Amino acid sequence: MAKVLVVDDAAFMRMSIQKMLEPHGHEMIGEAENGVEAIKKYMELKPDIVLLDITMPEMNGVEALKQIKEKDPNAKVVICSAMGQQAMVAQAIQYGAKDFVVKPFEVERLIAAIDRVMGK
Repeated sequence: MAKVLVVDDAAFMRMSIQKMLEPHGHEMIGEAENGVEAIKKYMELKPDIVLLDITMPEMNGVEALKQIKEKDPNAKVVICSAMGQQAMVAQAIQYGAKDFVVKPFEVERLIAAIDRVMGK
């Protein structure tokens, strides 16, 4: 079971992800709606994995990823992006994202990404 921090500016998306995680034994231990909040929550909660949206207000997911990895080089982050954000996804991978899932995503793909990153 992974303890997951879900970061997305859309509340319905955070709720949807939570509903996808729980039947597969993963627990959403926290949520954030922007990159600034994501960094704070990461340091507070120390999740096993972060599901991080790219496009958000205040601070985007790429910058948040960069700062999380600076604070914890072992952080496990999966980027969630919409189609057409390939350049930002590539940048996120350079900064240390372990995987990415394209929105709208299927439950199987999301869980497979989490399981792979967690080493299952």
